[in-house]
Amino acid sequence: MGCTMSSDPSVDKRSLFSANGARASVSPNSVLALTTGDPRVFEPFWRKMGDACKVVIGGGDLMSYFSDVGNVCWFLEPELGDAIRRLHRVVGNAVTEDRHIVVGTGSTQLFQAALYALTTPAAAVEPVSVVSSAPYYSSYPEVVDCLRSSLYKWEGDACTFNKDGPYIEVVNSPNNPDGTLRETVVKRGQGKVIYDFAYYWPQYTAITSAADHDIMLFTFSKCTGHAGSRIGWALVKDKDIAKKMTQYITITSIGVSKESQFRAAKIMKVICDGCQNVGSTAAKSGNFFEYARVIMSKRWQKLREALQHSEYLSLFKYPRERCLFTGELNERLPAFAWLECKEGIKDCEEFLRGFDVVGRGGKAFGADPKFVRVSLLCGDEDFNGIIERLLEIKGIRNGN
Repeated sequence: MGCTMSSDPSVDKRSLFSANGARASVSPNSVLALTTGDPRVFEPFWRKMGDACKVVIGGGDLMSYFSDVGNVCWFLEPELGDAIRRLHRVVGNAVTEDRHIVVGTGSTQLFQAALYALTTPAAAVEPVSVVSSAPYYSSYPEVVDCLRSSLYKWEGDACTFNKDGPYIEVVNSPNNPDGTLRETVVKRGQGKVIYDFAYYWPQYTAITSAADHDIMLFTFSKCTGHAGSRIGWALVKDKDIAKKMTQYITITSIGVSKESQFRAAKIMKVICDGCQNVGSTAAKSGNFFEYARVIMSKRWQKLREALQHSEYLSLFKYPRERCLFTGELNERLPAFAWLECKEGIKDCEEFLRGFDVVGRGGKAFGADPKFVRVSLLCGDEDFNGIIERLLEIKGIRNGN
């Protein structure tokens, strides 16, 4: 992968090179690709658990399409439904009473299902506008527009949206990429809201209240780190909406893998047992969220230290808030670093590429290119690598 420095003339490129003219960086073959949110950071915890989360599935088990024909979401395994409700009760981050649970192949499928449910049958000639406050999750535009549906279309930043007619606002809180807590922006009577709570877990933010909205999306990948299981769930108040979401998943994938549901239910049970100090694995597992929060706290501390007094890059500062789960004042520890370039550098993504660090630029999130998102959910080797690169940038600038 080729790497180029910023073309902005206000940046003194000579300060980014060592005295002998060579760039002070590791080999060009060592490129840190930190564009995705692949949650490898929590692997050590689950590896130490050994067989505590092991599941055994016989050749004749879980063979039917159907799980619970009496449930709105007929392919939801009852054990997973119970585990989801228990997990939210233990953490206190969402209301589950009088809610229908719809399970999906990750929260992306559930997002698509919610769009379908909120726009079917079509009540207007024009597609329903879908908006979210910038910087918004970079996949929203492509997910909304990938099918070029006549039901809905992406309209961009909710803050600048002024079109008449029905709309759907997506609220991602804590927000990906910048970690801020979000509420609705558009205040008109014809709107519907989808709340994306992928990161509303104690390792990323204080749990300030139990979220209580009509449609709330959650994902196993960011809760526990098990992205490969491809499990997400929605808590849905309206039965008809839950039915339509289920219909969408039925059409697109005829349900969700039972093996994945079975594994997710077992892992959620282990987490809850550890948090409540009950069950045979509690002593071994401990509190997963405490472990995860310590890891994220250490990473943010190292990141802030690496960028302290930096003349090129800056970070957001987040307030401390009272957490209902821990009972303490907790700092927000987002899954991503939303870096901003200073000193007239116009393209932060391009700037970091000059040090073999590949982040996702601000334009992908509907924001200024002076921003770039860098994942903090990577494995230890990659995280230590980004810290080293950031220290190199500061060291070169200071003439060290």
